Amino acid sequence: MEAERFDQTRQDLILRFGVVSFHPNSIFGIWVHEGTRYEDELVRLVVDVDDAPETRQYFVEWKPALLERFEQIEIYIASYPIDIL
Repeated sequence: MEAERFDQTRQDLILRFGVVSFHPNSIFGIWVHEGTRYEDELVRLVVDVDDAPETRQYFVEWKPALLERFEQIEIYIASYPIDIL
């Protein structure tokens, strides 16, 4: 089931942006929220796209669906400027 969720997420990004990169090496995370200990395998998907208001809005609107899909309390979506030389 977990693989299906990641596959669907990668497909969503490819359909929307035509590109996605996946860091196959995961990071094991342990954290406590409201007295409950969680252990997660953290992975990173990367999408290099133009910094445009509609791109940012897409991710803002998509985040609740991702939280539900992966049954998470939080999912980090980060944005960084990139200079291609």
